[in-house]
Amino acid sequence: MRRGGEEAADLEELRVECVDLREIRLALRRPFRISSGTRHELRVLLVRLRSSDGTRVWSECVAEERPEYSPETVDTAWIALSEWLAPLIVGRSFDHPAAVDPLLADAVRGHRMARAALEMGAWNLAARRAGRPLADVLGGERREVETGISVGIQEDPDRLVERAREASRQGYRKVKLKIEPGADVEYVSTVREALGDDIALAVDGNAAYTLDDVDRLRRLDDLGLLMIEQPLDREDLVRHARLQRELRTPICLDESITGPARAEDMLELGSGRIVNVKPGRVGGFGPSIRIHDLCMARDVPVWCGGMLETGIGRGYNVALASLPNFRLPGDLSPSARYWERDIVDPEWTMDDEGRVTVPRDRPGIGVEVDEDRVEELTVRRAEIS
Repeated sequence: MRRGGEEAADLEELRVECVDLREIRLALRRPFRISSGTRHELRVLLVRLRSSDGTRVWSECVAEERPEYSPETVDTAWIALSEWLAPLIVGRSFDHPAAVDPLLADAVRGHRMARAALEMGAWNLAARRAGRPLADVLGGERREVETGISVGIQEDPDRLVERAREASRQGYRKVKLKIEPGADVEYVSTVREALGDDIALAVDGNAAYTLDDVDRLRRLDDLGLLMIEQPLDREDLVRHARLQRELRTPICLDESITGPARAEDMLELGSGRIVNVKPGRVGGFGPSIRIHDLCMARDVPVWCGGMLETGIGRGYNVALASLPNFRLPGDLSPSARYWERDIVDPEWTMDDEGRVTVPRDRPGIGVEVDEDRVEELTVRRAEIS
C-alpha cells in the first residue's frame, strides 16, 4: 500500500524559491526529566519554505541542543541545512514532494532530522498550494487521533503516582512512564496499583538498560504493560530480539529504527512487536510512510512519538498519525502541556476523551504560525535563496 502517492497525484509542480532558518528559545511549562538529563528550555530550529508563487509554510527540525537522543543537534542541523541541504532544493522544481527525500538522502549521509525539516516542509507546501489538508495529501483516514502522554522520571513513586493520576483525569488514552535502573519496578508497580488495570500503561527506558538487567525487566511483565519502549542500546537489534523472547510484554523500538531498512530488520529478527515512528528521526514523511506500510503488512502496530515539538511540529505529527496503522495513542499532547504560550494559532487542544482533531477543513497543517512571536523569540537567522 503506497500512501502519499495516488492520493496526492493531482498536486502541481513544486518549486522552492527560498528557505529561511530561525533559531528560537522557548521555555517549558515545567522541567522534563528522562534518563539522559533534564530540560528547562528548548532551543528550537524552525524552517520556512517559500514557493515560486509566494506561498510560505513553516516546518520544525526536532534536533535537540545536545547529542543525547540523536547524534544530531540544533547546531549540526543548522550547518547541514544552510550549507548542504537547502541549496539542493532552492531553485529546483519537483513534480511531487515525494521526490525531495531521495534527492536529499542521495546527496548527504545521515542528518535525518535536518533532511526531515525540508522534506516535510515540502509536503506541507504542496498541500498548502493545493488548498488541501496535509493529512489528506499523505493519505490519512482518521478525523481524530488518540493521544497519550509521557511522564518524566520523578523523585519518588508517590510523585509519579500524582502525575500519572493527573494525566488519567485529563483523559489521556495512554500514560507512558520514563524509567531508569533504580526508578523502575517499584515506581511502575506503585502507579499500577494506584490507577488500576483499566488504564493503558507503558514504560520507556531510553536505552538505559542492558541484558544484565533482564531479571529486573522481567518483573515488569506482571504489571500488564502496553509496551516496554527502547530498553536496550539504540544501535542494537540482536539483543532486543533476545530480550523480547524473554518477555511477554511487547518491546517497542524507538531510537533503533532510523529508517525503513532498520524496521525491516526488526521485523525479521523479532526485535520488537511495536514501532514508535518519529518522522524527524527517520528522515521525513517518505521513510515514515514506508515504515508504516511495512509494519501494516505484518500486522505490527505503529504510533507517532513526540520530540517536545512546538505547535508547528505537532501539526505534522497529527497529520501523519491519521494514517490507518497508527493504532496506538501517540505523543500528541496539546500545546498547554508543554508551553505557557505556543507559536501557533489556534493552539493544539485535546478533548475530554483524549483525542486530538485532525484539521480537515483547513489547508496544510491546519494552524497558522504567529510570525510576530517567532520574530520576538528569534536568536539566530539565515536565508538561502
